[in-house]
Amino acid sequence: MSEDFLRRMLPSPGELGKLTGEISKPAYREANGHIHTPYSFSAFRNIDEAMAMAEDEEIKVLGINDFYVTDGYSEFLDKCLENRVFPLFNIEFIGLLKEEQKKGIRINDPNNPGRIYFTGKGLDFPFHLAPDNVSRLESVKEETQNQLRAMTGKLNSIIAVANPSVVLDFEMIKRQYAHELVRERHIAKALRITAEEHYPEEDERKEFLEMIYGGKASKADFGNPASLENEIRSNLLKAGGRAFVEEDENSFMDLGEITGIILDAGGIPCYPVLLDDFSGNCTEFERDFESLYKALSDMGVGCIELIPGRNDQAYLEKFVRYFDRREFVVTFGTEHNTPELTPLAVTARGEVPLGDSLKQVAWRGICVIAAHQYLRAHGQSGYTGENGIARTQERDTFERTGRSVIEYFLNIS
Repeated sequence: MSEDFLRRMLPSPGELGKLTGEISKPAYREANGHIHTPYSFSAFRNIDEAMAMAEDEEIKVLGINDFYVTDGYSEFLDKCLENRVFPLFNIEFIGLLKEEQKKGIRINDPNNPGRIYFTGKGLDFPFHLAPDNVSRLESVKEETQNQLRAMTGKLNSIIAVANPSVVLDFEMIKRQYAHELVRERHIAKALRITAEEHYPEEDERKEFLEMIYGGKASKADFGNPASLENEIRSNLLKAGGRAFVEEDENSFMDLGEITGIILDAGGIPCYPVLLDDFSGNCTEFERDFESLYKALSDMGVGCIELIPGRNDQAYLEKFVRYFDRREFVVTFGTEHNTPELTPLAVTARGEVPLGDSLKQVAWRGICVIAAHQYLRAHGQSGYTGENGIARTQERDTFERTGRSVIEYFLNIS
């Protein structure tokens, strides 16, 4: 049933308008276009937990958005069908802009110049790639695992000084906490749990961790697993941490390779905007709206997404208004790729609710992606067209089509 969803469960483009013409279509629905699942790393224990939260919060559209993998697509779709949540099929990559790195220009990673997070929206389902792109993607995944395997070994050397009986096994971490790809956060989680097993008393556990921190005092809340895992990751696994191992350059694709893979997979290239931090600062790449607009346009990117929970509401609104007026597709999400299990409903920093105008802009973006998936599944061109260029002049048509597709799914199918 999963593979037939977009083609057989939903009507043909010629029938869609007739079947949904009388359906009332709200100005927007609650949606979240960017969540990670346990197939990469996630706050959710499983996809069922995400669906239960979606039901509680009346989220009607969810977009799976795992790093490098689409292994979760089938399960995600099955759970969406069970729970009447419209699915969007997305993916995320980490790339490198070498010239910006040389110049010290930060893109959308606040700590690493030249590092760029980049997503693909509305990929074809089932997922497919040409053989050369399969090989390239597999080689990047292998390099990331080599780095994390080396970090686990380095971490074990540090731990051995404090307690030789405490050993982390990379394959066990992969088997027990990850699906296919191990990430830093899986290692941090494994260390937290292993420390709890060896040191049931909090004082002893704290002393052990401070030893492997190199004597640095622990300030984490030991009653809050997410707090402790974040501290472990920061002190040991992030750049500058005691167990950190520098990535091989082969771990990163350039932006051309990333967009090539996204287009080959049928998706829409999309730039995830970091925007302002708690001090109101932006990266060099993003601090000027006009320069960012030109840079993205030169890259052939006509879609952006934001994680509003890290942004000031007023600044977010100003930014979104600017890009919406320039015909960019805009979507929102929450990521959920940290240990903290926060609500699925999208809010601005400090859990400030988004206004109707912001929700409407994001809903229109969601509808474009839904239409793109739907039309491609029926053998038609999607929003990026055959040449990969965004069909901005037809955005209104895509919005209407996507709204009809979603409402048919929610009300008739």
